[in-house]
Amino acid sequence: MDKPKALLVAGISAELKGMLAEVVELVPLNKQGDANQFLADQGADFELVVTSAGKGCANALMEQLPNLKVIFNWGVGYDQVDVEFATSRSVQVTNTPDVLNECVADMAIGMLISQARCMGEAERFVRRGEWLSNPTPPMGQKVSGKRLGIVGLGRIGLETAKRAEAFSMQIRYHNRHPREDVDYAYEASIVELAKWSDYLLLLCPSTPETYQMIDREVLQALGPQSSLINIARGAVVDQKALVDLLLSGELGGAALDVFEREPEVPEALMDLPNVLLLPHVGSATFETRTAMAQLVVDNVKAYIESGSLVTPVN
Repeated sequence: MDKPKALLVAGISAELKGMLAEVVELVPLNKQGDANQFLADQGADFELVVTSAGKGCANALMEQLPNLKVIFNWGVGYDQVDVEFATSRSVQVTNTPDVLNECVADMAIGMLISQARCMGEAERFVRRGEWLSNPTPPMGQKVSGKRLGIVGLGRIGLETAKRAEAFSMQIRYHNRHPREDVDYAYEASIVELAKWSDYLLLLCPSTPETYQMIDREVLQALGPQSSLINIARGAVVDQKALVDLLLSGELGGAALDVFEREPEVPEALMDLPNVLLLPHVGSATFETRTAMAQLVVDNVKAYIESGSLVTPVN
């Protein structure tokens, strides 16, 4: 029996490609020459699309695939897929939740500690050879007992809060609505949460409602003694305001794993010693990426075998 065709529209790991090849005929769009002509000729052959959280599947592409039934998303975020538009075309969307919770939470705490203790600058201090002539390396701040504000207390947020408790951190959070299953203090105002926080950690999804939610007012409320930790999405922060306030000293520092237009990073941030810059590696461990790949494959198999999905978004 012939394998169903799946259109690959984003870069994915070699491991995931190999796993998918066992169940579908994977057709990379970027190897088809004139993509528009290819889609005009063969777009109707594809019921399945495989993509990544960063790439998604544009509305225009969906329109070129008249028989599209499912978009399989390698990643927990699906902000690059217009889910409402997909639903209107009876296209289901999947993602890979839960399997990355622990590693993203580990990284969030790692970023916070690295920012607080100036680990990035201290490492550069050694690499530049400055320790040979300067006995005083960069000084950081104590983490234990500090105040952590979490924007987005979902599954990853809860894992992160659990880790923060081990450092005796005080925890407050902001969600659209307070949770009834936690004892952490709820703050309805992000500005007030920022005023209270030593570290403001972003773990919220990127949606039209959260676009640039962390604006200049929030960042100014955080202030020159506090830091922003963003492992969510670049779009939830007003990046221009962030750069301006870091340069002026009105914001104490930042640890950033995500940016507004990845892989572009504002040049002004490159040499700031109080800013940690990472290339969107929150879930980048062998174990987690393998689990994410397996969940994509499990969704594909479930659809082929029964028409159902393991982790549907819509």
